[in-house]
Amino acid sequence: MLIDGYDTLLLDLDGVVYLGPQAVEGAPEALQRAQKTTKLAYVTNNASRTPAAIAQHLRDLGAPAEAGDVVTSAQAAARLIAERVPAGAKVLVVGGTGLRQALRERGLRPVSTAAERPAAVVQGIAPGISYGLLSEGTLAVRQGALFVASNGDSTMPTARGELPGNGAMVRVIAAATGVEPVYAGKPQPPLHRESIIRTGAERPLVVGDRLDTDIEGATGAGVDSLLVLTGVAAPVDVLTAVPRHRPTYIGRDLSALQAPYSEGDDGGWRAEWREGRLHLEGEGDGIVGLRVAARAAWERDNTDAAAVAPALERLDQALNGAERGGRATA
Repeated sequence: MLIDGYDTLLLDLDGVVYLGPQAVEGAPEALQRAQKTTKLAYVTNNASRTPAAIAQHLRDLGAPAEAGDVVTSAQAAARLIAERVPAGAKVLVVGGTGLRQALRERGLRPVSTAAERPAAVVQGIAPGISYGLLSEGTLAVRQGALFVASNGDSTMPTARGELPGNGAMVRVIAAATGVEPVYAGKPQPPLHRESIIRTGAERPLVVGDRLDTDIEGATGAGVDSLLVLTGVAAPVDVLTAVPRHRPTYIGRDLSALQAPYSEGDDGGWRAEWREGRLHLEGEGDGIVGLRVAARAAWERDNTDAAAVAPALERLDQALNGAERGGRATA
């Protein structure tokens, strides 16, 4: 089984385990099976909620989780700030409860106005962030406060579709001040470092749905990764991925963890370049077809969507069940 080579799963949440309030189909059951042999850690760029609240949400969905299993970008941001400002320093929070709690755990003092002369400003996505709070953050950064962002995700997946993420909201203060924040979340090192410190993982597997955060973060840390197609990334993104965005493994969903990993060595799929375009032929599990196509696409540099269009057309048929066996189990 794929999971057998790892002692810890570093699991993204949005787009992997749940989409907004709803679980990704089959995810809780896959995690219940996985916890029998492997430590689970939920590693999220979302800084709005506390680990306890996230763990409760996971349990409500049927996934095994305790507060100590959750590692957030808020915690990574708080550690980053604590290492750069005096003990007990004031930090202006442009965000939610998750950031405030993480700061207090590091002995820092959350505040809400620039008049407090904070040593740092930390921003994370949260419902209802107001113009007034963004203005206070802007004033504090202009006064010289360290500017830290929990993450730079431009969007976040939900059951309704992709909505603006913290990376989009951060642009307000950055544009108003000309100061770029220091990012704590994926793909930057602080959140991966926080995950390793808290879990003690020696052979971690990063599991995510975004190439530019989850997979790039794993690549930068030199650890293996599994991309699942239940969130942001689509087959075209996989085939056109630059080296730092290429996952070690590709799965339809979390069921891939408890399945043997095939890269098409049984001959069911064949990919080849003809006249500058990638073609895919064969039948069977569409996910295996995607793995075969990805291996061929990654042999060339600067592959674009037009070059892989024939392979994508075939993959669309297989992945969407247009043929017998189109529904993947891995």
